[in-house]
Amino acid sequence: MRRARRAQIHYRDLPRPDYFCDTVEMFHLVLAPEQVRPIAALYVQDMGAAEWDSPVGHWIDAKQAWYVVGSRRLGSMGPTIASFAREDDARRFAEEHGGTVHPFAAITADMAVLDGGALHDQHM
Repeated sequence: MRRARRAQIHYRDLPRPDYFCDTVEMFHLVLAPEQVRPIAALYVQDMGAAEWDSPVGHWIDAKQAWYVVGSRRLGSMGPTIASFAREDDARRFAEEHGGTVHPFAAITADMAVLDGGALHDQHM
């Protein structure tokens, strides 16, 4: 079974993109202070059009997308950042699954945590 791809980074100095199974991974890397490799483009899937459990296609410019942070829906690594081409799709998703809606520029490093919530789980 092939792992879902939800985000991709195209670097200026590499011929092939890096694919990520979760948007959180992409943001974690892009927003890291040590990220210095020149990025040519970022793409995420429009979850307003793609199937949540097995997304295929529907790639959109990540910098033009809308994101839902803190929803109850999980990605491949636990809590995720859902991506949408249209703000109204993001708002409908947030109404149904919780979370807050943000444009690309408002996503911060503290929203793109890769611990899956484990560091905040008091029951571990």
